Amino acid sequence: MPNMTKTPGKMILTFNSDIYSQLLSQYQPRIIKTEEENEKFLETVEELLSRSHLTPEEDALLELLVKLIEDFEEKHYQLNVSTPRSRLKHLMEARSLKQADLVEILGSSEIFAKIMNGELEITKKQAEGLGKFFHVDASLFLLG
Repeated sequence: MPNMTKTPGKMILTFNSDIYSQLLSQYQPRIIKTEEENEKFLETVEELLSRSHLTPEEDALLELLVKLIEDFEEKHYQLNVSTPRSRLKHLMEARSLKQADLVEILGSSEIFAKIMNGELEITKKQAEGLGKFFHVDASLFLLG
């Protein structure tokens, strides 16, 4: 139950820092760096939005999570801007390829995962291998 302060004629919701601290501890919001983290926070936002009434503390958490998600998506999902990673993803989808199909070119499953999560950029050597594999110019896989 939210804290209420009674003033003549109205009830005012007050913000409880202890409750907010508990929510922060439970959900641990932070700068989003991977798709998995983004999905996790999106699920939390959807869960909060499904509630009929949010406490001031839940509302503050929701606002923070939405800002973190917006920042991540603005950085990773620029509309109509393709990146080496998005081009690789597109070529893989178009040919129904899986991670295992590219492990030899990229070096390992871990490297593949880090590239797809945006933690690593594709190297010149990897770009050349991908270019040969897909029969395209290797520069498609390198940053401008």
